[in-house]
Amino acid sequence: MAQILAPCSQLQMRIPKNSTPVSPLTTKMWSSLFLKQSKKATARNTSRLRVFAIKSENSTINRMEDLLNLDTTPFTDKIIAEYIWIGGTGIDVRSKSRTLSKPVEHPSELPKWNYDGSSTGQAPGEDSEVILYPQAIFKDPFRGGNNILVICDAYTPAGEPIPTNKRHRAAEVFSNQKVIDEVPWFGIEQEYTLLQTDVKWPLGWPVGGYPGPQGPYYCAAGADKSFGRDISDAHYKACLYAGINISGTNGEVMPGQWEYQVGPSVGIEAGDHIWCSRYILERITEQAGVVLTLDPKPIEGDWNGAGCHTNYSTKSMREEGGFEVIKKAILNLSLRHKDHISAYGEGNERRLTGKHETASIDSFSWGVANRGCSIRVGRDTEKNGKGYLEDRRPASNMDPYVVTSLLAETTLLWEPTLEAEALAAQKLSLKV
Repeated sequence: MAQILAPCSQLQMRIPKNSTPVSPLTTKMWSSLFLKQSKKATARNTSRLRVFAIKSENSTINRMEDLLNLDTTPFTDKIIAEYIWIGGTGIDVRSKSRTLSKPVEHPSELPKWNYDGSSTGQAPGEDSEVILYPQAIFKDPFRGGNNILVICDAYTPAGEPIPTNKRHRAAEVFSNQKVIDEVPWFGIEQEYTLLQTDVKWPLGWPVGGYPGPQGPYYCAAGADKSFGRDISDAHYKACLYAGINISGTNGEVMPGQWEYQVGPSVGIEAGDHIWCSRYILERITEQAGVVLTLDPKPIEGDWNGAGCHTNYSTKSMREEGGFEVIKKAILNLSLRHKDHISAYGEGNERRLTGKHETASIDSFSWGVANRGCSIRVGRDTEKNGKGYLEDRRPASNMDPYVVTSLLAETTLLWEPTLEAEALAAQKLSLKV
């Protein structure tokens, strides 16, 4: 992400009353993913792909698709709300649907709901009920019309946040007046890898083998260099339709790996938008018959890992003299390096090796335009004396609620001792 711009004026927590219905995503979008195989081979070899090869005017498949694409808006005020929450691993997304009597504009209009926490690893069988609190609304790109996706967090029946509910703690940080006054902006770069369904090997790679070395794949075009573009583009458009503040996408350094950027977003909104965008990506890869992984190092060896670089700025950083504020923030981040690393994603030690555009997990560093550092500062920020910093440590499977709130807490609410501050400034060659 080259720079942080002004946040989008669109507020995704509210749905406009008279939104124009747009056709939802359908299976027709996926046929081009499989053009490399002949229709004859498709029908012979893969039952999953045969759906794209045997369509006829009166086929069962067409009738099913007609039902999936039905626009119910002219016939009923009722809508479908897909309640989405984070499962027991802290990275899996779960969801279920319910009918609402009419369209809604704000999460406060939605009823709380519950689910079986014993089936998601979040509650014991003898006391399995977990309560969902609606927190953010997005338009549903799959069902279209007035139907919605609802980001929820989870609580016990007594109203206590369950351990995997990281949004609750983040909301506390972002509701602190000192944090509110600084208007924290986040731009998050979500990397992900696409895998072939049965072999769990990157899309476009020969099964059991390797493509040519890295170099020609980053932001590339061509059947021998770009694998999964239709998925990336479908996800891009679906996020725009949903109201997610997605700002770009590109092919990554490792073939079969992609990235999209969300932001700039303010405060808790960043986490809501990333989680909803991940859910949409899971649904699109499900339809395409491709497996999504957020593993930070999906392939060992001389291949780039997958991160979730987080661009961050405060009001003071964006104003005149902001570079000095950025350096003070870097100093604080250096003193809490271990705290951040422990919260920045599982398996991150396999990625943060000091190679492949990463810093070592064991040490903290910063630099201008240096992608081998823990914290990178852009050339424009240095030149203008204000701007933002990029935390390059978060893994692709990080929880955005945890990372964004921790950045705000460390740089705005946490104060180091004068002695620790002096030692850190000397070590990092910072004058603050």
